Amino acid sequence: MRRQQFLQWLAAAPLASLGGPLCASDLPAAPAPFRVLIPANAGGGWDLTGRAFGHALVASGIASEVTYENRGGAAGTIGLAQFAKGYRADPRALMIMGSVMLGGIITGRPPVSLDRVRPLARLTNEYNVFVLPPQSPYPNMAEVLRQFRKDPGSIKWGGGSRGSTEHIAVHMIAKAMGVPPQRINYVPFRGGGEAAAAVMGGYLTVGGSGFSEFLPHITSQRMRAVAVTSSARLPGTDAPTLNELGVGVVIGNWRGVCAPAGLGAAEFAALTEAMQAALDSDDWRQAVERHQWLPDPLVGAPFEAFVAQEFESLRDVLLKAGLG
Repeated sequence: MRRQQFLQWLAAAPLASLGGPLCASDLPAAPAPFRVLIPANAGGGWDLTGRAFGHALVASGIASEVTYENRGGAAGTIGLAQFAKGYRADPRALMIMGSVMLGGIITGRPPVSLDRVRPLARLTNEYNVFVLPPQSPYPNMAEVLRQFRKDPGSIKWGGGSRGSTEHIAVHMIAKAMGVPPQRINYVPFRGGGEAAAAVMGGYLTVGGSGFSEFLPHITSQRMRAVAVTSSARLPGTDAPTLNELGVGVVIGNWRGVCAPAGLGAAEFAALTEAMQAALDSDDWRQAVERHQWLPDPLVGAPFEAFVAQEFESLRDVLLKAGLG
C-alpha cells in the first residue's frame, strides 16, 4: 500500500473516539492527526523515542500532527492500561513499548497484558550504561563490584522500574558474582529523567539507564560512565563492557511501537505500511544518528512474533532471578 492509498484509507477509517465510521467526505485525503501515548515520564528514553518517531510521522507525510500523552509508572503498565481503556480501536493511536514493559508485566502482574495491543514495529535497540556520581568514592566499576561482592547492601543501585533492563542486568551481575538476589539494594524510578537526577544528586551509588538517556549528562561530566551492557564498547564512551570486568553479562533494551488490539486486518496492514514509511524517512534516520541509537527495524508480523518470543525469554530470566 503506497502513501496516497494509506492516506485515502485513513481518511475513511473509523475514529474510535467518535463512536462510529467516518465517510471519505468527512476528512480530506491528506495527512491526518495521530495520538501517541508514551508510558513513561518526560525526559526518558521512551519519551525521546516517541516524540522523535512522531516527528518522523509528520515529516514523512503520514500525520498532519501528533499529540502526546505521558503516563509513566510501573514499567509502562500504567500507560498500557490507559491505552487499552482510552484508545481502544483508534487506527490513529500508537503507544511506545519495549523490553521494559515486558519485564513490568512479568514482575508486576498487572490486570492488562500484551493481548490488549498489537505490536507494529521495532524501532531501535540500545544497551545500558552504568554511571557513578561525579563525587563518587569509587574510581571505577571494578571497585564497585568488589564492594558489591563484599557487602551487597552497601551498593545502592538505581534505574528504571522493577523489571527494567538495568534492573535485570543488576540481578544478572549478582548471579554471576554469587550474590544472593535478596541482598540487592535497588531503587526503581519511573523514568530515566528521575534516575539521572538521583545519580547527579548523589542519592545512588550506581545509576543505570539507556546510553542515550544518560549521554548528555555524561558529556557534560555530571556523571561518569563506568560500564556498558553490550558485547563490545559503545561509540561515544570508553567505558568497559561487563564482560571485560569478568561478570559475563550482555543485555539490550529495544523500543518499538504498537497499536490498539481492536484493529481489523486492513487497518493493521495500513498502519504497518505507515510505520515502514516513517522508518525509511530521512527525519527518522537523522534522529537515530542524533541520539546515537542503534537502528533495529522489524515491522508487522515478524515483530509480533519477536515480541512473543522475547516475552517468554525474559520471563525465564526473571523467574530464575526470583522477580517473577
